[in-house]
Amino acid sequence: MALTWNQVNALTEKKWLPKLVDNIFDSDPLLARSKSEGWYTKEDGGTSIMQPLLYASLTAAGWYQGADTLSTADNETFTAAEFAWKQLYVNVTISRRDELINSGDAAKIKLVESKLQVAEKTMKDYLGDGLYNAGTDSKAIGGLRHIVSTSNTVGGIAQGTYSWWQAEVDSSTTTLTLSALQTMDSNLTIDGEGPTVWIATRANYNRLYALLQPQQRFVDQKTAKAGFTSLMFNGKPYIVGSKVPANYIFALNEKYLKLVAHKDEDMRMSKFLDFTNQNARTAKLYWMGNLTSSNNRMHGVFSAVAA
Repeated sequence: MALTWNQVNALTEKKWLPKLVDNIFDSDPLLARSKSEGWYTKEDGGTSIMQPLLYASLTAAGWYQGADTLSTADNETFTAAEFAWKQLYVNVTISRRDELINSGDAAKIKLVESKLQVAEKTMKDYLGDGLYNAGTDSKAIGGLRHIVSTSNTVGGIAQGTYSWWQAEVDSSTTTLTLSALQTMDSNLTIDGEGPTVWIATRANYNRLYALLQPQQRFVDQKTAKAGFTSLMFNGKPYIVGSKVPANYIFALNEKYLKLVAHKDEDMRMSKFLDFTNQNARTAKLYWMGNLTSSNNRMHGVFSAVAA
């Protein structure tokens, strides 16, 4: 008895979908790190993604002596950034002609597998591009060029108004030097915490490689095992990202980043359904989420390094 499309759907969900998701996240060093470093998270829902922020210390505190009067005044120390859900889909369409040509069970399975490979590549591209979105595509996730800034409205909070919500931005350094990297690292190191990863274009990776002495060219073994090219700077991986915009180098503290997905729309695949106006059937791969930050001042960027 020939495989029904319900059975094909079941095979897809059990056999191919988990592999497809793994391949998507393993395709990009930052996506891979979101999984391996634990900042890819899933949430139940709500109208938006709420990210609590601690932005001030208590004012009712201080040294005192004996029977001094102690302040009981309260002050606002918490707020929240609100990130909208962003939705992404990829279509998987099989024409009736293709279905008839691949009518045997083995051929049908191979046809669906090949269609899913194209869907996988497409989803990789959209998610990878989204990570670096500058906010110009309002329907896409708010990427690093949007978050790591001094002048955007991120999570509903204007960086131009609240300096504590600004990132460290260097738009004047055009020639990469170890001194410039060290200055950025120092500026981002607060209370003993600093960048956990640097991610750059291939050209800016090669520039750092040329600056380092052979005995300094250590690589991050974890990153290397994942199949990505890296060096180390101040003990942290310095990685090539194929989607990083020209001339950019990001310094990120991943403790304060989250790639949030809705738990019920995390690479969900719909059933294959017939078109009403075409001789074909289609299924869709869906994802919904956003990239969030809880402490922008812990992230930095060079945006003009061209030499």
